[in-house]
Amino acid sequence: MSAPAFWDDSRRAQTLVQERAEVARTVGRFKELAQQAEDLRVLWEMATEAGDESEAPEIEKGLASLMHDLESFSIKIVLSGPQDKKNAILSIHPGAGGTESQDWAQNLMRMYLRWAERAGFKAEVLDLLPGEEAGIKSVTIEITGEYAYGYLKSEIGVHRLIRISPFDASKRRHTSFASVSVIPEVEDVEVVVKDEEIRVDVYRSSGPGGQGVNTADSAVRITHLPTGIVVACQNERSQLRNRDTAMRILKSRLYQVYEKKQREELAELSGEKKEIAFGSQIRTYTFHPYQIIKDHRTGVEVGNVESVMDGGIDPFIEAYLGQPRSA
Repeated sequence: MSAPAFWDDSRRAQTLVQERAEVARTVGRFKELAQQAEDLRVLWEMATEAGDESEAPEIEKGLASLMHDLESFSIKIVLSGPQDKKNAILSIHPGAGGTESQDWAQNLMRMYLRWAERAGFKAEVLDLLPGEEAGIKSVTIEITGEYAYGYLKSEIGVHRLIRISPFDASKRRHTSFASVSVIPEVEDVEVVVKDEEIRVDVYRSSGPGGQGVNTADSAVRITHLPTGIVVACQNERSQLRNRDTAMRILKSRLYQVYEKKQREELAELSGEKKEIAFGSQIRTYTFHPYQIIKDHRTGVEVGNVESVMDGGIDPFIEAYLGQPRSA
């Protein structure tokens, strides 16, 4: 940073300054935790030598706090990728199976909205296409907060459900699938989209009807002609705001393509490459004949189905992030 030519490229210089600040914070936090551990060790040695058991509750409380801080710190160390700190754009699409799969997709949507709420993230539904009878045909959710993408990248893939279908009069067991795609949101300056490369369509927002029905053509669908990528947004009543949001999502998806120098990288990063069917699932949610949820990548199993469906997916996320990664 002290080199005379350091600020010649201001954008690169600002990136390096930010990287240095982040590394400095990481090292500083490590030193704080090390000092806390040392202080507890000294306190324990002094209490042991003096035979003073009155310090035991304070030491136990300090150790519990330190362990919690260490777990949080270790996750932040794992989330050191260039995209991990960014907001996330999560999409859910049901597999074959009609109403049953569409209902499963809606259950997953609720699960992620509850997880975001519990984790302190802001979640906003940008585009939702309801099913004919129940459930949803697709949904796109923007989840805003530090490390949102880093955490949610563990959810990319096909999610399988086994249950007695509430839509089957014969009460038979059904297997349903839905795919979850997650991409990081990128800044507008990183991607340039030419006007001649896109087609913008406006249409009336879909919804349940009633007094809140939108009678104006405010929903926006943008198609990127060179790649065929299509994004839509209908959560705002303003056509202009919906267009701005759709452009942000488009640029985020294009960034994945251009960053890796190949178009198929988007499908790999966003989890859309696998077929939404048997043998491709990352996790199975079994509601019948017994209740258990198993992640096939890490082997983690959770028996409290209600807790997971209410947003308690942290055991799966933490196990995934704790796995050794190949370069």
